[in-house]
Amino acid sequence: MTRPDPRKTAALSAALSGAVDLGALKARADAARQRATTPPPSPGGAAAPDAGPSPWVLDVTEATFQSVVERSLEIPVVVELTATWSPEAGQLSPVLERAARASGGAWLLARVDLDASPRIGQVFGVQSVPTVVAIAGGQPIDAFAGPLPEAEFGQWIARLLDALRDRLPGIKAAEANGGAPAAEPVEEPEDPRFTAAEEAFEQGDFAAAEAAYEAILAAEPANAEAKAALAQVRFTARAEAVPADAIAKADGAPDDVAAQLAAADLELATNDVEQAFKRLVDTVRRVYGEDRDRVREHLVGLFELFPPEDDRVAKARRNLASALY
Repeated sequence: MTRPDPRKTAALSAALSGAVDLGALKARADAARQRATTPPPSPGGAAAPDAGPSPWVLDVTEATFQSVVERSLEIPVVVELTATWSPEAGQLSPVLERAARASGGAWLLARVDLDASPRIGQVFGVQSVPTVVAIAGGQPIDAFAGPLPEAEFGQWIARLLDALRDRLPGIKAAEANGGAPAAEPVEEPEDPRFTAAEEAFEQGDFAAAEAAYEAILAAEPANAEAKAALAQVRFTARAEAVPADAIAKADGAPDDVAAQLAAADLELATNDVEQAFKRLVDTVRRVYGEDRDRVREHLVGLFELFPPEDDRVAKARRNLASALY
């Protein structure tokens, strides 16, 4: 079984929180309503999408949302945050479904009923229905609120595919396949060691998850997957113990190293990544000796939670080097 990079998918709800400013979309929603038109009827006079299930249109719940985001490592996922009581959502849904069916798997439509799965709406900070968020590589990259005419949505999704075609391999594969369903990949057997560790993590038993990943690394010191997952487990366990007022306390005590470390963990957990890195780099500049080593090691540990090519990590590494030397 192909396993996604833990640095991109673990603790996803924290990573998504605040990643897209959906509050700013509210004004755009009003303009979108004025532009919206009723979708053109399909052959035979019916306005509904083609009958029958499609592999490119999925109904998603809180329990299955993580797996959908993992799909975004291969193709863009368009998350439709909708509700049955919204007439505007009723206008937009057929537009999205027709486009997804026609895409042949170049992108995936994931529909979320906010009445049934309100926490997903909270993660994205939804303020109006419908709201649409595009996810690629495990991160939100674009969004709009309110209905769109079919032609405008087509332009929007075309721009996304053009921007992502060289980064997400599934787009070109689907286009080369002419829209035919791709053959199912042969999955490798599940590694029971990782299964046990992941189950412990999902149940909140961080000590057991940490022990499981440490056992894998004891047997396979070069296992990058286990190393990345262990870093994520340790960070999540630590961040959950940070009090809600940690940032305010740290701001009031700039020379308190422990307070700065806790505040940086909380900022990272709420997706204020650059501020977390900046806080620790600034602390490195203020302290000396063992305190400086402690802060540096903590910051380097946070870097390990991200893919090495992440621009924020590269920038923070340069700033750290400047602060040290």
